[in-house]
Amino acid sequence: MQTKNIQISDYTYNLPDEKIAKFPITPRDHSKLLVYNHGTIEQDHFYNISHWLPQKALMVYNNTKVIQARIHFRKSTGALIEVFLLEPAKPADYEQMFQSVGRCSWICMVGNLKKWKTGTLERDFEIRGCKFTLKATRREFDAEHTLHSSFKTPSAGYWIDFEWDNTEGISFSEILQVVGELPIPPYLNRETEESDKTTYQTVYSKIMGSVAAPTAGLHFTDRVLESINKLGVETEELTLHVGAGTFKPVKQAEIKEHEMHTEFICVHKQTLAKLLEHDCKTIAVGTTSVRTLESLYYMGVKLENNKDLTEEQLHVFQWEPYEHGAEGGLINQITPQKALQNILDYLEENELNALHSSTQIIIAPGYEYKYVKMLITNFHQPQSTLLLLVSAFVKGDWKPIYDYALSHDFRFLSYGDSSLLIP
Repeated sequence: MQTKNIQISDYTYNLPDEKIAKFPITPRDHSKLLVYNHGTIEQDHFYNISHWLPQKALMVYNNTKVIQARIHFRKSTGALIEVFLLEPAKPADYEQMFQSVGRCSWICMVGNLKKWKTGTLERDFEIRGCKFTLKATRREFDAEHTLHSSFKTPSAGYWIDFEWDNTEGISFSEILQVVGELPIPPYLNRETEESDKTTYQTVYSKIMGSVAAPTAGLHFTDRVLESINKLGVETEELTLHVGAGTFKPVKQAEIKEHEMHTEFICVHKQTLAKLLEHDCKTIAVGTTSVRTLESLYYMGVKLENNKDLTEEQLHVFQWEPYEHGAEGGLINQITPQKALQNILDYLEENELNALHSSTQIIIAPGYEYKYVKMLITNFHQPQSTLLLLVSAFVKGDWKPIYDYALSHDFRFLSYGDSSLLIP
């Protein structure tokens, strides 16, 4: 059966609510660890993960940081409007966005939209002893927005202009720290608590932009990282800003009808060089790292045909990995090493220190992994694209893994336990 014709009903299981972890284990590295090693399953604790890793391997993790993306406004009528930041619109660059002073624009979801037909929303706040007012205005969706935006129509997102007094040089980043709320996953069915500001961030998070955490990394502590380092395992970081689409269920019977969301990535030259040094074999921390690493191959293939592409044109489309006639038939013909070298040459020629692009890649059974040889990941929702990714990685053997986790009291989803998968 072709990948596009996969029936999502084949990737379901019964997940009782009591198996969903509402809060994380403390300390975070005391979570349970399921180890799937060439078909055998054992269990351990995450603080022992270095015992299972090969010496002098390369581990890659996602350094994105979750932003306080929910902003609530109260209208004079008493109606509560929630504006949920999804993707920077103007400026479109994440770093420039968070440094913006006085004004900026985002593509947002809007809660209770029917109560906000027209007009400007206002919210007063205080920073460093000074009072300010944040204003939000909804306007027509801008068709000139980023070429690969996930939100091409008004039904998918709304263009919101934000304005505030800039006499004190207050940045949008500072405003979010005061008026924003951390967006924990909807399936937790609870309000965000102060502790989530710490527990829903990885210890190595630093690049602001995600609206959901790369949760496989939540188990890491400085102690675990030190034990990995002592083993001689090298670590590299990349950035994929996780979008709200990560929670989007597959509602269609066949996955060919499911549209993947776009996510923005950044990979530095140093990381690409390390991948080559390690013969393109990596341990990926989380599905976000997987999607970034695997997308690199298809970007490198594009450059084999055309070295004059812009970074934006290197975007990986959803079904690209399965269209073997695409890119002049080079997919699966050029080696992973050659693809990486193409990107390194491209960065060198364009005097760039890092690759900034985007991906919509869907990884499902039938996919051939190029770079990821071991995967650290949590336990995912039934009928989700993340479960498809795991199934592809373990050659369809996902069911015994999940049966074991369910019968051995593993905790599921974002704040749940972890697994190390070695196919």
